[in-house]
Amino acid sequence: MDVASKVIVVVGGGDGIGRHVVLELLRRGARVAAVDIRQVGLDETVELAGAGDRLATFQVDITDRTAVEALPDKVVDALGDVDGLINVAGIIQPFVRLVDLDYAAIERVVNVNLYGTLHTVKAFLPHLLQRPVAHVANVSSMGAFLPVPGQTMYGASKAAVKLMTEGLYAELLDTKVGVSLVLPGAVGTNITANSGVEIPGSGASEGGSTRKTTSPEDAAKTIVDGIEADRYHIYVGRDSSMMNKLSRLAPRRATHLIQSKMKDLLDP
Repeated sequence: MDVASKVIVVVGGGDGIGRHVVLELLRRGARVAAVDIRQVGLDETVELAGAGDRLATFQVDITDRTAVEALPDKVVDALGDVDGLINVAGIIQPFVRLVDLDYAAIERVVNVNLYGTLHTVKAFLPHLLQRPVAHVANVSSMGAFLPVPGQTMYGASKAAVKLMTEGLYAELLDTKVGVSLVLPGAVGTNITANSGVEIPGSGASEGGSTRKTTSPEDAAKTIVDGIEADRYHIYVGRDSSMMNKLSRLAPRRATHLIQSKMKDLLDP
């Protein structure tokens, strides 16, 4: 789907990858509704964008189903009929083993990552189905197919997003709504701070380490390129692409490899 002149909702548009997706869409001529739980982040996105009336912002907690269900009409009133939905918002869990992870943390991760994505898809899909052409893109994670020590429930929530998105793709094959699954590797964002999580050591990113990461600008370009090309899977970063191949060919070897590289995130 060519994004020029389209109205596209970006969930998580107040920071990180989501913010840069907003900026990339605007650069390509789209009109964008940026959604985020943090108004200060949305205000910063507006300041960076300088897009005038092509950008509208909406402060919404995506775990609040009632608030999300009211969102489509607000976006239509501000920008017109919605042609696309990009779900970027997500959080990680504290870096602890499952046995030590409390239920409050588990529920928070599942509510944001899975139910938040489900809420927005359910809210906007009836509108998208009425458009001549439309697109849904959900951001999952490399952690959806490759287990990361200390991020077991984060990975489980993102794996659920992965299969939900693939199922949605299958259900919409005979419609004008395209569906893409986005699978980022390590991206240099503030996801740890935004998740209220501390990582052992310093200089952390989504991958939970100081290892080389993809910039959020490059991640955003890859995502929008993939949407415009109507790709089924959009791999963000060489790490995601390479580890996907390895996990398919040798899943146990891939698991041992990631465990050896990331085990320092956990206490002995």
